[in-house]
Amino acid sequence: MEQSTFYRKLLENLYDGVYYVDRDRVVTYWNKAAERISGYSSEEVIGKSCADNILRHVDEHGVELCINGCPLTATIGDGQIREADVFMHHKDGHRVPVCVRGAPIFNDSGEITGAVEVFSNNTKNAHALETIKKLQSEAMQDPLTELGNRRFADLNIDNLVTGATEHGVDFGLLFMDVDHFKVVNDTWGHSVGDRVLSMVAKTIAHGVRPLDIPCRWGGEEFVILLPNINSQALAVVGERLRMLIENSWIEHQGETIRVTASFGGTISGPEDTPATIVSRADAMVYKSKEAGRNRLYTTD
Repeated sequence: MEQSTFYRKLLENLYDGVYYVDRDRVVTYWNKAAERISGYSSEEVIGKSCADNILRHVDEHGVELCINGCPLTATIGDGQIREADVFMHHKDGHRVPVCVRGAPIFNDSGEITGAVEVFSNNTKNAHALETIKKLQSEAMQDPLTELGNRRFADLNIDNLVTGATEHGVDFGLLFMDVDHFKVVNDTWGHSVGDRVLSMVAKTIAHGVRPLDIPCRWGGEEFVILLPNINSQALAVVGERLRMLIENSWIEHQGETIRVTASFGGTISGPEDTPATIVSRADAMVYKSKEAGRNRLYTTD
C-alpha cells in the first residue's frame, strides 16, 4: 500500500473530524468523521471557504470566529498551534459544541501552505441525552423535538419543588418562547416550522449543563429545569442558549431562515408550588417580549 493511501485511510477512520484548508482557507480535504459531526458531506464542503456559510464557528459570546478572529487564519499567519472550544453550525441548523485544534501545514521549503483543523464533539450533556432516549417507551417524549414533553416537564417540576421545599435544594427554571414563530409558519409552511423547532430543540439540548432537563412545553414554548443552581449561573445558561439560538439557522429553497427567542428565568423559593414558579418565569418571558424580544429577563 502506498504511503499516501495508508494515511488517507487512517484519516478516514479517525473518530475526530479532520479537514485541510489552503492559505485562502479553501477546504481541500474533509474526512468521514467531519461529515458525521457536522452533517455536511465532503462534496458539499471541498472547494469552498470555511467561512462560506458552512461551519461558521461562534464562541461562547456569540462572536463569529470565521469572520472576526478566525483561529485558522491566525495559525496560517504565524505558524502557531491553537485550540478552542466553539459551537459549530450543523447542516440541520442547530449548534454543536466542539473542541477544535488547528495546526499549520508546511511544504518541503518550510513555507506555510495551509492548515489542518481537528475537531471533536464536545457535548457534555450525555446524561441528559440518554435520559431523553429513555422517554420513548414511557410516553414522555415530544415526537417532533425528541425532548421531554409537557408531562415529563410537569413531573420533574413537581419533584424539584418537593426537593426545594423539603430539603432546601434550590433549582432554576428557564421558560422560553420562539419569537414571531407564527410568521415562520405563515411564510414557509408548517413543515419548515417543524424544522425550525427541531433546530431550536437540538441547540438547547447541546447548550445546557449535564444534569439540566430541557423540555418542550407546547407549540413554540420550551422549559429548561436546572437543578442546584444560583441566579448568576442561571443567567449564564440562559444567555448562552439565547445566543446559540440567535446564531442557528436552516436553509430552505435558497433562503436562510433564522429565529430568536425570548427567555424568562427564576430560582425556586421555599414557598413555591409548581404553578407559582412557572408563572413567575412566564412573566419574565413577557417582560422580555415587551423589551423587544431576543433577550433574557430573570426575577433576580
